[in-house]
Amino acid sequence: MLTLTDTAAQVIRDLSSQVADSTDTGVRISSQADGTGSLLLSVVDGPEATDKVVETEGAKIFLDATAADMLDDKSLDADIDEGGSVAFLVTEQRP
Repeated sequence: MLTLTDTAAQVIRDLSSQVADSTDTGVRISSQADGTGSLLLSVVDGPEATDKVVETEGAKIFLDATAADMLDDKSLDADIDEGGSVAFLVTEQRP
């Protein structure tokens, strides 16, 4: 199952808190319909009915079936540059 680093969890909590009613808000990772294997990340009000939910330290990630399979043994990290821009990174899980 996808894991989150502390930095990724903090960024996701920060993004989710910017939504007016953030009770079920989280980040959804879904597969692109174009068949390229690309993933789309978006802030949403809650999971789709078939999404798998990963929650770490209050940070919620919702994964569609394809994304869940692709990220099953991965870790999500976040890099914040000096200007405050965030880039999410998918890495191998550490043992």
